[in-house]
Amino acid sequence: MHVLMKGSGTHSQPIADLITALGSPNGLARRRARENLVGMGKPAVPALVEALSDPMASRHIRWESAKALSEMRAPESAPALVHALEDRNFGVRWLAAEGLMRLGRAGLRPLLEALIQHSGSFWLREGAHHVLRMLGIEDLEPELSAVLAAMEDIEPDVEVPPAAYAALRALAERRGA
Repeated sequence: MHVLMKGSGTHSQPIADLITALGSPNGLARRRARENLVGMGKPAVPALVEALSDPMASRHIRWESAKALSEMRAPESAPALVHALEDRNFGVRWLAAEGLMRLGRAGLRPLLEALIQHSGSFWLREGAHHVLRMLGIEDLEPELSAVLAAMEDIEPDVEVPPAAYAALRALAERRGA
């Protein structure tokens, strides 16, 4: 698959080349590659998810991938964005949280599932706290408030999983209604 590069007219690059360009030392080259990937839409999502999830990828590639996925608002990127809340780079974690906020309800299920399974992760809880605070989805307000309160509790490792599970159940019930 090929994509036209902005301003090139006839020059094209495959997705893999654009992903590689996300790691360029040249900030302008990184931005152009990201913009082209975002412009491609859905076909670029799997490669961006893979790049974001690759622990061996450079921080530039992970950062640009998180930014692109955030801009694309692709629901299928939610699990990778949740996983990126635990990235070793603060900027990647921040962009992952921003991406989940942009996804809104589509990001809740994987976020709550991660909180159930990995409540001991400080970075995950910190990112999830930011996302849930900013979302404020009214029909889940009581359950989300309980998850936030659990994250602020003296023993969040213990309190978060049952609160997240209750919120996940409430989400499922509302979907079925």
